[in-house]
Amino acid sequence: MSNQYSSNLMMVRPAGFQFNYETAVSNAFQKSLEGLSADEIKQKAIEEFDAYVAKLRANNINVTVFQDTDEPTKPDAIFPNNWISMHENGTVFLYPMLTENRRLEIRTEILEELKTSFIVSKVNDITASVNEGKFLEGTGSIIFDHLHKIAYACLSPRTDKDLFANYCNIIQYEPVYFYSQDEQDNLVYHTNVMLTIGDTFAVICLESIKNKSEQTFVKNRLESTGHEIIDISFAQMNAFAGNMLQVQNTDGKTFLVMSATSLKSLTPEQIAQIEKHTSILSVEIPTIETIGGGSARCMLAEIYLEKQ
Repeated sequence: MSNQYSSNLMMVRPAGFQFNYETAVSNAFQKSLEGLSADEIKQKAIEEFDAYVAKLRANNINVTVFQDTDEPTKPDAIFPNNWISMHENGTVFLYPMLTENRRLEIRTEILEELKTSFIVSKVNDITASVNEGKFLEGTGSIIFDHLHKIAYACLSPRTDKDLFANYCNIIQYEPVYFYSQDEQDNLVYHTNVMLTIGDTFAVICLESIKNKSEQTFVKNRLESTGHEIIDISFAQMNAFAGNMLQVQNTDGKTFLVMSATSLKSLTPEQIAQIEKHTSILSVEIPTIETIGGGSARCMLAEIYLEKQ
């Protein structure tokens, strides 16, 4: 039986973290930080990253860390979940990303290093679809319900409907796609900022799905598979309360990993709802989430592969 959560995580320690002007075109979550030099931003990102890894490991969660390379500069290398996913059947997918400077993050040496510890039976490289102007950005675009073999995606410049449908056909998951918009009616750039699916719960910004029939369909699909809905507001989504990931430690205990900003935005009732299902583990990553426009979940790539 498939697991909803992974016991092994992959993270990439940043070398050149900075505001990415290429991605800012379609990511309304990115903000610049005044008064900090480029070097100070890089240093803060490294410190936040190291503290994040330390906190995961202190809770007996397995983390494989790869160091980003200095050249070429990759501002968003800290968010590996957009270019790789690793599945229980030994398949690894490499994804087509919208902006050119993010495509540099796909490093074959990371894949080769993973193969020394985990069993990789097949690499499914779908990056060539960038030549057709079609993009699908890994588990930023796709939220998996592994237990019920359903994949959810909000369509945007970074998530192509046809590519998503073809992908679901390959992995034999049911596709559920919809449109999600922020308060200014901008398309939400990645599904993983408005939806988190755990084993028995789902955190979702329902009001971002402005088409009522789509909203009802998504809500019903989640509830029909036994997920308690924890509905978050636009303000909470903007505080990255949709950008969470349920993980498992070596003792079999599960955690919902989120940023301190996310946790602070939740109501006591929502926290109680979550804690019925899993424990909360929060990390301080204010520089990374403000400048990067991605939060705790974006920094984690799950390794579902079997160990060697």
